Amino acid sequence: MQHPSHVADCGICQKLSSGAEGVLFENELWQVRTVDSPCPVAGWTMLLARRHVAGPAVFDDAEAASFGPTLRHLQRVLLEVTGALRIYTAAMGESSPHFHAHMVPRYAQMPREAKGWAVFDLQRAAQAGEIEPPVDDSARVAEAYRAALARNQPPR
Repeated sequence: MQHPSHVADCGICQKLSSGAEGVLFENELWQVRTVDSPCPVAGWTMLLARRHVAGPAVFDDAEAASFGPTLRHLQRVLLEVTGALRIYTAAMGESSPHFHAHMVPRYAQMPREAKGWAVFDLQRAAQAGEIEPPVDDSARVAEAYRAALARNQPPR
């Protein structure tokens, strides 16, 4: 479903308009989807604003009221599904001026023993073929996360 605020040359707006591939959850404000392949960490997902908006500083009242409770819920469910130690979350807005936050499970065992900001280098390493993405685990976790969110939707 395309939001009326979508911008034609925005990569995030294009993802939102591209259909259901990779979509794990969506409502009128947010969409959660898997990261583009190759996914270096099973459960790596993105929270996208449905509206073309740069970030929390310019969220409207509905987005601002929903953001914290929604993010908390999404992370709790992702923790339950993955058994991860924690969920790293980062939103920088450099690659696109459309709000998107990466949610990355931090497991006890990580590729290259990555922790902290080094986890975000794993995506580049997977794209360069330097590490093998956990394709089967990623698909299994994505389906489990989709099912868990369908049973227990975030607050509005």
